[in-house]
Amino acid sequence: MSIADNIKTLKKETVPIKVTLIAVSKTKPAEEIMEAYDAGQRLFGENHVQELLEKQETLPKDIQWHLIGHLQSNKVKYIAPFVSMIQSVDSLKLLEEINKHAEKNSRVIDCLLQVYIADEETKYGLGFDEIIELLRSEQLPLLKNIRIRGLMGIATNTDNEKQVKEEFYELKTFFDGIKQSFFRKDEAFSILSMGMSADYKLAIEQGSTMVRLGSTIFGQRVIKHWKNN
Repeated sequence: MSIADNIKTLKKETVPIKVTLIAVSKTKPAEEIMEAYDAGQRLFGENHVQELLEKQETLPKDIQWHLIGHLQSNKVKYIAPFVSMIQSVDSLKLLEEINKHAEKNSRVIDCLLQVYIADEETKYGLGFDEIIELLRSEQLPLLKNIRIRGLMGIATNTDNEKQVKEEFYELKTFFDGIKQSFFRKDEAFSILSMGMSADYKLAIEQGSTMVRLGSTIFGQRVIKHWKNN
């Protein structure tokens, strides 16, 4: 199937149940991104700042770019003028940096807090207790140019379906608790971003409201066309 066909099929699957589709376009050339764009896709996710900058300069300006990979504080200034959402916030220090550069650009930047749920040392994210500590911090209410929209998590890369389900279930349960405790009157806190190409159906079953799909849309990854940061 073509990229356009994949987009159309996924939209039929996700739109009726109000799940937002992020097309993960890392390493993909402009032509492939434009094929997804022409099929109606506007939300794209990138892992690396340098690659994101190059694409943002050349591709249509109504694309909403999500930074989904680990973000270093010193790179925030480059994407602050245009990024639609930063999904991978894993410290208060990073939130403060995003806030600083959002203010300079007269913007409010939407953010997700990345929660560490995987049984893998290579993954980034905050533990459940660290999220609570961050949300209770005295500094957070001072950050007027960021908006916490929800949580993001990446499950363990394993064929063990039971384990992946449990990780997603725990994150959804935690999300519901955080919503109740800290964001009860905040309608903007509504996004639970979990699920990638290998496990997005399980994620949706467990309550995901946003999925990040690369190979399901673009096919298997090939040699990189873009530089990393």
